[in-house]
Amino acid sequence: MSTAILSILSGIGGMFGWGIYDFLGGVYAKQIGPFKSFFWSQLAGLLSALLLIFVFTISFNVPLAVIILLPIAAIIYSAGYLFFFKGFEIGNVSIVAATMNLWAVFTMLFAFIFMGQRLSTIQTLGVLMIIAGVTLASLNWRDIKNQRFQLSSGVKETVSGAFFFGVFWNISEVISEEIGWLLTTLLVKFGIILFLLLFSFFKKRELDLTRDGTKTKCMVALMGIIEAGAVAIVNYGLTIGDAILITPIASALSIVTITMAIIFLKDKITKFQGLGILTAIAGIIVTAF
Repeated sequence: MSTAILSILSGIGGMFGWGIYDFLGGVYAKQIGPFKSFFWSQLAGLLSALLLIFVFTISFNVPLAVIILLPIAAIIYSAGYLFFFKGFEIGNVSIVAATMNLWAVFTMLFAFIFMGQRLSTIQTLGVLMIIAGVTLASLNWRDIKNQRFQLSSGVKETVSGAFFFGVFWNISEVISEEIGWLLTTLLVKFGIILFLLLFSFFKKRELDLTRDGTKTKCMVALMGIIEAGAVAIVNYGLTIGDAILITPIASALSIVTITMAIIFLKDKITKFQGLGILTAIAGIIVTAF
């Protein structure tokens, strides 16, 4: 199989994996709360990711600087997804998923400021498209017609989540370059679980799933397995394929999330919001070139 085909398949795997995870995250954040859905899905993801150590070789030679960065990365990633799932809990899944596309803007902004990376002209255009698309998607246009400016429910929480993801991906890049993608994934997920356990203890957050149905437990576990699979597929693809093909396809995950929300949840969006969603998704693809 050619490198191009492997790259495309890896990107599609990431797009569907992360898109399905975000959709299910939206569904179960509303049913059992964002904290429980995130914790148990991440635990399932960690357990499934551990199986990869039988397939890939990893080195446990971790520099001191990485040891310091790992808990920071875990806390920031946790904060990002907790805000994101909170947005799902109180908002429209389609609009929240589109607003989350701002993570790409924050990632590039922090890379520009702190890591000296620069955008090409077409990537700058893509960033502007994301901002414009998110603006169109996140506003409550019915209230604007009535001369009242108001963001749609869940948008403020989602923007906070996007900010934390922007920080995380820059830190993750630094860690991955030092210890590799698989060990980074395993250690960050372990840190996430540890942080959430401590957070639940001090903040009295409930983690018990015994009162929830078997279907809920199975679906939350499936969420985590799907997310871990998406991470594995994309990172494996990056080791043998072309990032310029994999990244834009995988980052278009909002297409899957929004399509599933419209089909299964009957999410209602205005024409302006629909245009905004499409513009933001197109912007993500453009930024990869």
